[in-house]
Amino acid sequence: MLATIGRDALTRIGHETIARMGQLDDAVRAFHEAEDAVRTVERDRIAAKAAVEKARTKLAEAIVEAVRGGMRQVDVAAVTGYSRERVRQICRAAGVEPVS
Repeated sequence: MLATIGRDALTRIGHETIARMGQLDDAVRAFHEAEDAVRTVERDRIAAKAAVEKARTKLAEAIVEAVRGGMRQVDVAAVTGYSRERVRQICRAAGVEPVS
């Protein structure tokens, strides 16, 4: 069979195979880079979510202290962008009831 194909044809087939392997290698490399990028973004997302939780906790503490210090809940709501009801919930969870 090899004798009927000829050396030039085999060389051509070999070069085409090598070219396809190069394309395959490039595709595999690109796929692995994309997977790495997803892992990096996921780690960043988790870190950002933790930072949001930490900031939310600090904000709640600041809200409670402001209300304990005499600031009206409606004014806290205006500054924070929270609804007055949300400010009330945060304060109530901390054991602070609105002043009558």
